[in-house]
Amino acid sequence: MSDNAEKIWSERNGSRSDSIEQVWPKESETMSEKSEKSLWDEKGIWIEPEDIEKQEEKGKLDTEEKAEKSEGAEKTEMTEKSEGTEKAENDGTSGGETPQKPVKFRDHFGFFGPATALYALFYAFCMYKNGSGITFPFFLAGSIFYFCSSMKRLGITLKKGSVFYMAVMMLLAISTFCTDDGRIIALNKTGIFLLMVSFLLNQFLRTEKWRLGKYFSAILTLLFYSLGELPEVWLDAAAYLKERKGKGGRRVGYVFLGLLITAPIFLVVLALLSSADAVFRLWTDRLFSVLMPGNLFGVLLRIALWYFGVYMVLSALYKKTVREEVKDRRNGEPLLAITVTGMLSLMYLVFSGIQIVYLFLGNMQLPEGYTYAKYAREGFFQLLAVGVINLIIVLVCMAFFRKNSLLKGILTVMSLCTFIMIASSALRMIIYIRYYYLTFLRIMVLWALATLFLLFAGVVVSIYREEFPLFRYGVTVVSVLYLALSFAHPDYWIAKVNVANAPQSMEQAQRYWQGDLQNAEWEVSEDDFFQTSEPYQDYRYLAGLSADAAPVLLPYMERLGYDFRVLNSTGGASERKAGSERTVSEDYWDAVRRCSEDAVQGRGNPAGFGYFYLESLQDCINDMSVRKFNISRYLAVRIARNLIS
Repeated sequence: MSDNAEKIWSERNGSRSDSIEQVWPKESETMSEKSEKSLWDEKGIWIEPEDIEKQEEKGKLDTEEKAEKSEGAEKTEMTEKSEGTEKAENDGTSGGETPQKPVKFRDHFGFFGPATALYALFYAFCMYKNGSGITFPFFLAGSIFYFCSSMKRLGITLKKGSVFYMAVMMLLAISTFCTDDGRIIALNKTGIFLLMVSFLLNQFLRTEKWRLGKYFSAILTLLFYSLGELPEVWLDAAAYLKERKGKGGRRVGYVFLGLLITAPIFLVVLALLSSADAVFRLWTDRLFSVLMPGNLFGVLLRIALWYFGVYMVLSALYKKTVREEVKDRRNGEPLLAITVTGMLSLMYLVFSGIQIVYLFLGNMQLPEGYTYAKYAREGFFQLLAVGVINLIIVLVCMAFFRKNSLLKGILTVMSLCTFIMIASSALRMIIYIRYYYLTFLRIMVLWALATLFLLFAGVVVSIYREEFPLFRYGVTVVSVLYLALSFAHPDYWIAKVNVANAPQSMEQAQRYWQGDLQNAEWEVSEDDFFQTSEPYQDYRYLAGLSADAAPVLLPYMERLGYDFRVLNSTGGASERKAGSERTVSEDYWDAVRRCSEDAVQGRGNPAGFGYFYLESLQDCINDMSVRKFNISRYLAVRIARNLIS
């Protein structure tokens, strides 16, 4: 650079520096070096102080906005975590992390396919032609284990109240194994089915706020939607096999090849061992009698139906086809319910007054042609039906009409009148039993009245306390009362009461049966509970009782002179000659005719009813295998054999 150029540059810079010093004198400067430098930007452009203040304010605003966004993001993340935790708890899972739930049920087919197949095989083994044997409690225990294992696989833990369901089901299964009464067995299985479905609904869904109507609709909805899962069974299996194609396919081939090679060798060895030992031959004959084409088809059909049914129900539950939410449908006009229930309550008040004056106190004149006993023996079935109708009416009013103090009062009056009707019906039934003895239906009426009484007590509480768990209370009441009925063996008590009031010798029994009452020795005092003028003579009903009544009936038949040797006249089906066209029943009745000429007179004859009853015990003797072992039938056969010896 030339000297002239350097001179010009220095003059220019010096003048510019002086001008700056004139504007911002050093002695009056209050800004720091950093603020002085901030008057010039990076490109050397002058910035006014006002602009600097604006930029600083804008920077503060940007910083505050970023801080707010960061805080909002943290809150959102915490909310999502809490919602995930709540969802995990609702799904029955626990832990700090939200479980990764598969989108479709078929993702679990690797577990549920084989597990359900084994469960179906176990069902066929326990239940085929064996509805009340020793295998029934084991089957139910296996069912509970299967469903609990399935829920554990899906990440669902046991909820509150589930243990009660399982305990009641196991007690009903034990009761089934201990009785021979077909009516009790059918009721036990119905109760187990309803409890099992309720147990599964309680596990898979949130049922805390469900009412009685919601439970019944949920059960029907679940069964209906389960039918729609039938195609899913095939689709899930196909998807699983497609995914596993080539993985282990060679092993499966080796297994089938081994079975083909083993089959002829197995049959040859089986034939040799059967000819070598008589006991082994007997067992193989029984095995092949079970594996007959008809039996084999029945077993395979039950396996298939149980497999598909269980898989479809679990699939429907997993997909939550039943809605969990409970809509408040109490939007009906209370005036409508008040009109209906008010009219009925007025009629019930009049009727209840008549029951108190005429039936309970017996202080007023009865209609012409009626005695007190005849008046009391009528109407118990009708009153039971009215009580059930009233229960339905009260539940409907509570579920579909808006709250109203007057309506609550009328429903309370209706419930109190129902209590009087229940007491009236029970008293009438007891009086009827005093004149006509016990039957299963009469016992069931008394049981139903007791159950209805306790259910209405819960309904009265729920009228004034909406949070009262009416459904759980009802399940508990019905379960406890029915377990008492089931384990009581009604047939035993029917036989005990009726036989105690029957003729105790064949001569006396024949005299009453033939209508010869001149030499009657039957006397009744006012202190006796039974007030009939004749002893019990319904031998036809006694002949139809189950093996539960054997501890009472067999000693009574011995007193009448029955010959128990007829039970030794026939053997089991496996001991009969091949190709024989005769049946065990024919052989039995041939023996009966040889023992007693009067035996064929019929079920209603005191000399013949016992042989009809012994015929059912003969069937128990012929079919007393290990798998079909039943406590009641075993005790009956044991008592009969002791009487033979």
